[in-house]
Amino acid sequence: MASTTAPTTEDLSDVVRWQARAEAYAIGRMVDFRDAEMARTALIESSLRRKIERSAIALTIGEATGMSEAQIHLRLSIADRVREKTPRVWAAFVDGLIDFSRVRDIIAAIERLHRDESIARLESRVIGYAIDHTGAELRQWLRRFVQRVEADLATERADTERDQRHVSVTHGDDSMSWLNAYLPSHQAAAIEARLRKQARKPVEPGDDRTVAQREADLLVAWCARCEAVTSAVDANIAVTVGADVLAGATPGFAESTDGCWAVPAPWLADVVATGSTFWHRIVLEPVTDDVLSHEYVGRFAPDSLALALRFLHGVCQAPGCRVPSERCDLDHRIPHPVGPTSGDNMGPLCRRHHNLKGHGLLHWSTSPPEPPLEPIVIELYPPVPPIVMEYVAA
Repeated sequence: MASTTAPTTEDLSDVVRWQARAEAYAIGRMVDFRDAEMARTALIESSLRRKIERSAIALTIGEATGMSEAQIHLRLSIADRVREKTPRVWAAFVDGLIDFSRVRDIIAAIERLHRDESIARLESRVIGYAIDHTGAELRQWLRRFVQRVEADLATERADTERDQRHVSVTHGDDSMSWLNAYLPSHQAAAIEARLRKQARKPVEPGDDRTVAQREADLLVAWCARCEAVTSAVDANIAVTVGADVLAGATPGFAESTDGCWAVPAPWLADVVATGSTFWHRIVLEPVTDDVLSHEYVGRFAPDSLALALRFLHGVCQAPGCRVPSERCDLDHRIPHPVGPTSGDNMGPLCRRHHNLKGHGLLHWSTSPPEPPLEPIVIELYPPVPPIVMEYVAA
């Protein structure tokens, strides 16, 4: 009987890299076959016959690979664009450092960039990030990159999309319908936060509705029965804004701390103008990115530090986890009491990943948050209790 050895994590990483190499090799061979067929058909005298045979190239490749013509066209198109615009990304793909799904996301971001220097800057930074992060993290990083390096063009696109905001109702079977709203992200986030906060309040005895059902009933009450004034609750929506963007010196975006959405900073002007919005200003220590330079004695962070850490990180810091930071524990990277209770040694971990780390099954491999392009200011929206707090590093 042949004996087998249990795979190691290095073996698993090698398998993934081989798979990516195989993807790149297969797509490269598709391109080679396409190019050879284009050269062959160029010699056909009949233009009609030449057109017909060229239209069948993708079909022929699909029959050989078990893919549809649409899948073949997608792969050929992505290969052409990546090799032309970002040859280093293509080289990383061929070497198995990144897979096809990451290449597809990268080229989708490149298609939204209009300046050569922006594309060059993306190519110089994206490979390192793509290698060490999940696909979901990469997609958010790419969205933020596009918004930051070409903020003026991204703002124009956002303004155009904002003009398309609407609400639609689609009636379905079984006496139920879909209510769809295409809204600016900060407004949708405020609605979501208020629904979640109100729906999770203690319920009266006998109320056996699920949280999802209570959220649906609340939305109906606020929209259909004019109970918005009495039923609405406060909820914090935190965004980060560059200091120069906030001052109007340069175009830019206000980004949610969990990285899920961003809106042009001027869109928040109406919110600020109401006078009911309060601000928490957080200045990072420039070398260590420490949230607060002050160190606290004891295991648990005080409320001020906990709030700053949750706003700064946004989500659980385990690789790929997207649990919001407000539902996470604050964990010490270096365990207490050896590790200090300070901003640069603490961050949010969801309960599951916190337990895994406590049992030695999770090594906190994520680095501190990527330093922002500019100092950050965090806005709380909608209204919160009237208190203003300022954190400034020593």
